[in-house]
Amino acid sequence: MKYPNIPLINNETAHHFELSIDDMLAFIDYKLKGDKIYLIHTEVPEAMEGMGVAAALVEKTFNYIEEHQLKIIPLCTYIVAFLKRHPEWTRLMAIHE
Repeated sequence: MKYPNIPLINNETAHHFELSIDDMLAFIDYKLKGDKIYLIHTEVPEAMEGMGVAAALVEKTFNYIEEHQLKIIPLCTYIVAFLKRHPEWTRLMAIHE
C-alpha cells in the first residue's frame, strides 16, 4: 500500500474518510446507517491524480471498515471499479436494503 505512514482520518462531522498529503486533502464521502456504510463519492485533488492516492485511501478506508465490523454499500463508481480489481474486499459488501 502506498502512503503507509499517512493516517486515515474519520472526519465524522463532515462524513468523510480523509488522507492529507502535502497539504492537499483526498476524501471519501460516506453515510453511516446502523452497521452499513454507504460510500458515496471519492475525490482526489487533480494535482494528486495518478499517484495511487485514491487506491490508498480506499484500502485504508476498507481496513477501517473491517476493523469496526461494518459492511459497505458502494455507490461511488471509483469504489465499484476498485472492488472489481480487488475482489478480496467483496467480503465487506452488504446487501442493499
